[in-house]
Amino acid sequence: MNDLPDFLESDFERAEYLQNLLVNRATGKDADPFEYQALRKYFLDQTAIKPVLPDFVRKCRDLSQFWPYIKNKFDTYAERRSHIWDEFRPLLDKLEAGHSTSPNYSAVSDGLTRFDQEGVHAVWSKALERKKSDPEGAITTARTLLETVCKHILDEAGVEYDERKVNLPELYKKTSRLLNLAPSQHTEEVFKQILGGCTSIVIGLGTLRNRVGDAHGKGRRPTKPATRHAELAVNLAGSLALYLVETWEQNTGSPASDAQKQ
Repeated sequence: MNDLPDFLESDFERAEYLQNLLVNRATGKDADPFEYQALRKYFLDQTAIKPVLPDFVRKCRDLSQFWPYIKNKFDTYAERRSHIWDEFRPLLDKLEAGHSTSPNYSAVSDGLTRFDQEGVHAVWSKALERKKSDPEGAITTARTLLETVCKHILDEAGVEYDERKVNLPELYKKTSRLLNLAPSQHTEEVFKQILGGCTSIVIGLGTLRNRVGDAHGKGRRPTKPATRHAELAVNLAGSLALYLVETWEQNTGSPASDAQKQ
């Protein structure tokens, strides 16, 4: 345990971090070989976990062995990411089932992968990866996740917006009206309150990102977000992103457009 990254607090986070290490290595990014070896040994030592480890983790003793495996198996980064995510799903599902109090990351991951694996899910994975080690970056990425989901939905619907000027609240306003999720489109007070709360979350995430995220320069005494702030931002963004995606899918009658399936 002493060799494991000390910011990882649960087996679910350790498995997700191991997955991200391999995605980074498979797509030409930096990946710590010692972290890989420590996490691999940690899971191999658990009798109940070992059977659901990806086969390539069991066989590849280090990242230098993993690289030729993934390089020769798939030509594109997209194929490599998809393969790694698919192979890690049984492990993550098992760990999540054993920690029912954890945020439902698996449901969000599955929904966002189905909607847009390369764009939307990649942002979600980055937010999860950063929430412990880089709270400022995680908060910025949480906002980016909602912005990306809104733009994808508006693009699919053929709704125009000014890429250079539009901000997240305006994007969400357009998206919510398109999906019949704007408070003004409902008469029941309870729905107006809930949907108004969603709008407040969007505005709050944008403000939080401007105040404590890593998108802007800092003064001499910057406000530093804690891990719990990043957890809150990522969890809220993930839940709202999934809600938007599932509403879009219900409205269109399809889990993905023809273009996304190709």
